[in-house]
Amino acid sequence: MENAIVVNNLTKKYDGFVLNNISFQVPTGSVVGFIGENGAGKSTTIRAMLGIVIADTGEAWLLGHKVGRKTGDEAWREQIGVVFDECNFHWELRVKQVQNIMRDIYKTWNDEKFLGYMKRFEIPLDKKVKELSRGMKMKLSIAVALSHDSRVLILDEATSGLDPVVRNEILDIFRELIEDGQHTIFISSHITSDIEKISDYIMLIHKGKLLLSESKDEILYNYAIVRCTREQADLIPKDIVVGKEVCQYEVSVLVRDKGRLRESGFEEKAELTGNGSFAIDRATVEDVLLYTVRTKEEKI
Repeated sequence: MENAIVVNNLTKKYDGFVLNNISFQVPTGSVVGFIGENGAGKSTTIRAMLGIVIADTGEAWLLGHKVGRKTGDEAWREQIGVVFDECNFHWELRVKQVQNIMRDIYKTWNDEKFLGYMKRFEIPLDKKVKELSRGMKMKLSIAVALSHDSRVLILDEATSGLDPVVRNEILDIFRELIEDGQHTIFISSHITSDIEKISDYIMLIHKGKLLLSESKDEILYNYAIVRCTREQADLIPKDIVVGKEVCQYEVSVLVRDKGRLRESGFEEKAELTGNGSFAIDRATVEDVLLYTVRTKEEKI
């Protein structure tokens, strides 16, 4: 399977922050959820990947084209749709004027597609941008990104601050987009429930370092939360422990391999302690984020 996005060794240094040697690949036809706490480096990675900020080292390729390299054929750029967390259209513009401007910018602009989104989103063409709700502004931005033959959609916290109904409506659009296997979505968010619903792969960044890049299904199948006593927690193989939370009466441990946990004989040994019951629960993407970040913070 070819890759729609390839990032090799991106590094960008700021005062107090370093994007540290980031590398990853995004297969065509997939959805990648890019998670991390605020300030982790999600936006810096995306801006460096797009060439909006110049990386100190490393390179990025979109649809087989190296970002930043001038070849004389820049038509491929029209196949990249980008949405940031704020609507960047001038607030005095009417929606119809946004359409006219975009038609002049993009040779591949599709009026029929744009108007279809406006009808679906119930956004009046005579409304000014400043008169739209936050949800409508974001829908407008997404509609623009999807109306110029975009094969790759890159979103930076595009669903943050939106109510669950609007977020679900937008996720439905994304699901429809990738049905043909030719479109690719790279979406950063700290709303892990959205990421879990839509993504094929999960990447986790913390303080400028990429800590995790795995299939979502593998994470949901293999990761687990073990809730037990401190004595029982000591029976878990150390090499599968991602992180733990110690409370007064219970320890919660995130493990990366349920199969390995069972093969170790943990359940039998834990029962023999006679020191209280235990449970092995399904882990969510949010659990993976919280336990991983907490453990990294404790080691600092």
